[in-house]
Amino acid sequence: MLDSLSDRLGNALGDLRSSGRLSEDDINTAMREIRLALLEADVNFDVVKSFVATVKERALGAEVSESLTPGQEVVKIVHDELTKLMGEGSTKLELTGSPAVILVCGLQGSGKTTTCGKLAKLIEKQGKRPALVACDVYRPAAITQLVTVGGQAGVPVYEHGTDMNPVEIAKRGIQQAKEEGRDVVIVDTAGRLTVDTELMDELVKIRDAVKPTDTLLVLDAMTGQDAVNTAQNFQKAIDFSGLILTKLDGDARGGAALSVRAITGVPIKVITTGEKLDQIEEFHPDRLASRILGMGDVLSLIERAEQFVDKDKAEELERKMRKAEFGLDDMLDQLRSIRKMGSLSSVLGMLPGVGKQLKNANVDEGQLDRVEAIILSMTPAERQNPKLINGSRRLRIANGSGVTVTEVNALLKQYEQMKKMMKGFAGGKGKMPKLPKGMELPPELQG
Repeated sequence: MLDSLSDRLGNALGDLRSSGRLSEDDINTAMREIRLALLEADVNFDVVKSFVATVKERALGAEVSESLTPGQEVVKIVHDELTKLMGEGSTKLELTGSPAVILVCGLQGSGKTTTCGKLAKLIEKQGKRPALVACDVYRPAAITQLVTVGGQAGVPVYEHGTDMNPVEIAKRGIQQAKEEGRDVVIVDTAGRLTVDTELMDELVKIRDAVKPTDTLLVLDAMTGQDAVNTAQNFQKAIDFSGLILTKLDGDARGGAALSVRAITGVPIKVITTGEKLDQIEEFHPDRLASRILGMGDVLSLIERAEQFVDKDKAEELERKMRKAEFGLDDMLDQLRSIRKMGSLSSVLGMLPGVGKQLKNANVDEGQLDRVEAIILSMTPAERQNPKLINGSRRLRIANGSGVTVTEVNALLKQYEQMKKMMKGFAGGKGKMPKLPKGMELPPELQG
């Protein structure tokens, strides 16, 4: 996410982080690099100008000159101002009402209909009972698409075909949701290839009829400054209350994420980071600022772990660790839990300092597939007691999993290292043991 911008800002601030003293020339050089990084990320020119001026003013102030670590203080200032730029205050969805109504609008191609399904899934995880209403009667197969997405999300979709007026469909859908005890209704409206009067008039009519608690505009983050222009055009016609940025997992340069809040004054409430229904999250400006500056995002990592890691299995693993009973089946369970949380790169990238290490690491996501295949090619007895695996068994396992004997040997060696590490952890009264050679933490995490 926003890798190019993160790299440029990291380079601009790199020399400052370790500096004991900062001259005005040092700060001017860093500000020039920051300005170029933001402009290359397609951030609005006026936003860049204001941002750099504010950072420079604070960087030349007493809070830096009197600091024991002035370089780190400047980085903190950049982090604070990035957070302000992307929005302070509440970014929560408005889910009050009987039912709460969320009106979703946007242009075609922004991922609007799929995002409605993701949004329903996100809201369901908050203990709500959402429903979807299909009001896009113009785009071919739009209703079918929403029904399919709703089915995948396990959320009902209310639709009345393409012959009824969208305003009437919205009202009937909300009434049906109320009768069935649904407490949140997400209304998917028609998109257009361009912003036009007909689209806006229809949106205004639907909004006036259903009185939504939240009106959310879906923007494609990959369109950069065009996304900001679209937001301004929608804002003139319909007073939306929040933004959803999609496709932040793509080649987005970051301009939309950093500009749209400052230009419109409307908070970003949700972002999507992939095609899967669970690749959606509430927006936290401070956390995204940390990711951009290479500081990681431990809070989001914890939330993701709580969402996908089975609590009972985690407690059972802790018990096995304390009794040194960690087996290959347990190792496989841990790998599968990690995979549920997202790609290995995205998970590790949330750890402070690790994201930068990954830039040149070429993380092989397929390695997890090979590890799983190797373990599943073993007998239950072999997984429980790997010491049984002699030369002939290793050859059989390699043939069964489509890998080489060398790869089987490497996995068994990694398992023994993990077992040794966990045994040390269990015997060290909660202290992290010294990691085996080859498994050391990167310098940023040591100590």
